[in-house]
Amino acid sequence: MLEQPTARTTEGVVRGRRRAGHAVFRGIPYARPPVGDLRFAAPAPPPAWEGTREAAEFGLAVPQAGPVGVSPADGTDWLTLNVCTPDPGAAGLPVLVWIHGGAYIAGASSDPMYDPTALAGAGLVVVSINYRVGAEGFALLEGVPANRGFLDQIAALHWVRRNIASFGGDPGNVTVAGQSAGAGSIAALLTMRPARGLFRRAITHSVPGWHCTRALAEQVTATLAGRLGTAPTAAAFSDVDPRRLADELTALSAGLPGNRASWGRFSQAGIAVCPVVDGDVLPETPWSALTAGRASGAELLVGHTRDEFRLFSVMTGRLGTFTDEDARTALDLFAPAPDGAGAYRAARPAATAEELLEAVYSDAFFRMPSQQLAEANAVAGGASFLFDLRLASPALGGILGACHSLDVPLAFGTLDSPAGKQLLGDRPSPEAVAVSEELRRAWVRFASTGDPGWAPYRPDQRLTRVLDAESETVPYPGQSSRRIWEGRHPAPFDLVQNRSACPTAT
Repeated sequence: MLEQPTARTTEGVVRGRRRAGHAVFRGIPYARPPVGDLRFAAPAPPPAWEGTREAAEFGLAVPQAGPVGVSPADGTDWLTLNVCTPDPGAAGLPVLVWIHGGAYIAGASSDPMYDPTALAGAGLVVVSINYRVGAEGFALLEGVPANRGFLDQIAALHWVRRNIASFGGDPGNVTVAGQSAGAGSIAALLTMRPARGLFRRAITHSVPGWHCTRALAEQVTATLAGRLGTAPTAAAFSDVDPRRLADELTALSAGLPGNRASWGRFSQAGIAVCPVVDGDVLPETPWSALTAGRASGAELLVGHTRDEFRLFSVMTGRLGTFTDEDARTALDLFAPAPDGAGAYRAARPAATAEELLEAVYSDAFFRMPSQQLAEANAVAGGASFLFDLRLASPALGGILGACHSLDVPLAFGTLDSPAGKQLLGDRPSPEAVAVSEELRRAWVRFASTGDPGWAPYRPDQRLTRVLDAESETVPYPGQSSRRIWEGRHPAPFDLVQNRSACPTAT
């Protein structure tokens, strides 16, 4: 029987397990458990230990909010990470750090969809992390830093910088990768001063345009505190059981539409907390920081799917039921003012109410923030590479289309995971297998060299890799949406009385 692999970190020795030919270490702490005085504080350095620490099991996830979050075990040892390496005795392997999505309120690195086996088999050292989500990570509380989830991610990247060489990785060749809220996190990290120098490249799939102002975040926290029967402070929230806090956040999120009069666009977002433009941890949105020259461009691989919002239409049971009034609400709240609603109707004269609604939600939530991040990064001097996934899922009779999250099992090669089967069916098509291989190769090439294998996106040409049964590199295919949104970057959600006439920043 082979001896189990060990590695020495700055805090002590860890012993992992051999899985699928790789050395796998799970549940390594990168910060102290956020309990007691640390409950809502910035992450504190992890303690050292004597002897050898077993690193065989995933760490605990934060109690989840929302309808589809996992149900973590009891405990508060949330700030852990995992390492999968093809050769812990190697030197200088490229490193990929995965930051999971989950709408900033859910998600865990233990999801089988994120199994790193295929990526490690291609020569990457893969790190995946848990971080504080929901109110634990993103509620704006008096007396503690905002955006604690981002601070957790930065602490994990510091751990990687200190320790990854002991696992065969190159600390100078680190790529951060994420999808949805993970991609939004990375977009923020690209422009945050404390994250500078901690990674070389970034991969962002389906970047959400979700941020809120301090004024709105304070009101949301006050509303959540009212549900809890406590004060909107870190000290008071520390007395609330984490599971109860997550449950109340779920209930508040479900009731958001009732706050439309004062919370406007935010009332239709479906989540009650998101990153706060607080002026300190996150001084401004990534798009404004990059286009204004207050952040330097990076090597960036960014993409979105064609039918981003379709997944949510299916999950909520609303597919096929959207009305003209639903479409008007979507256009009024999310099409860029002053003429966006009319522009959408003019660009899609034969569209049904549902098609209009899905188009504006897909664009506002994910597609345009992703495309505009690629463009802003290029303007800031970075190298951007853009893709548009157009391969439709055959699952559920094809109703999912090229939906949100379809790209994740394709990139990881986890088509047989539970989520992979839900998105691609029990037997993925040959086309899905081919696109999976192409996207995974692109990740590995990009993490290794900075080149995914197609031409870069530049504002004058806007070349984009369309991933489909027959992939090709063409000018950006969503030109009508791009023109509607040109120069109108995602602005933070705000209180209605504080909003300008235009809901998007220029």
